[in-house]
Amino acid sequence: MPVSVELMIFDFDGTLVTTGEDIANSVNYTLQSLNLPTLEKEKIRTFIGDGVVKLIERAVGQEGKAFQEQALEIFSRHYEMHMLDHAALYPGVHEILQHFKEKRKIILTNKRFLYTEKIASALNILNYFEDIIADDSTPFIKPDPMLVKMILERYPVRKEKTVIIGDGVNDVLLAKKAGIVGCCYLNGLGKREDLISLCPDIVFERFEELKDKLI
Repeated sequence: MPVSVELMIFDFDGTLVTTGEDIANSVNYTLQSLNLPTLEKEKIRTFIGDGVVKLIERAVGQEGKAFQEQALEIFSRHYEMHMLDHAALYPGVHEILQHFKEKRKIILTNKRFLYTEKIASALNILNYFEDIIADDSTPFIKPDPMLVKMILERYPVRKEKTVIIGDGVNDVLLAKKAGIVGCCYLNGLGKREDLISLCPDIVFERFEELKDKLI
């Protein structure tokens, strides 16, 4: 039975857009610049999802703890110039946004606003969304349920009519903590086993499936 929704909240990295390659390249550029050991890209991808500060903390590790602030500056400069080198929409994203064009939609991401807006604009999906709520937009980041409280004050929709669509543990946890519908994309950056173990309300492999799972 499809779930009826009025507000669709989309995660960004690993859900709408394939950003992992460019993030990993900027992280390794940062590590090289500081004479720290570079990391496997797959390892770096596991660091994504909790904001850029946590990303850099994890990447530099204990060995580079003293360089965290400098690393953040280097990463930010490099990523700003290279965030669109490999970024692309996941298959079916544009079609599903068009399919649900009459639904209210926002982006909720632990990524910074500037990066999110620039990539969404370059990939021609910005106009589908009423708002971008990013890491630097509020004092809260996923999975803090205060985010949903704030969103539903701005967009007065019942919780059972609100869905978050994401690929990460934070998206599933936010849905559970806030009492909204959690819809999990299994082919993004998040580990499939971790996501399934949290028992999200809806799981999907391809975006076209959402046409049958949400109305």
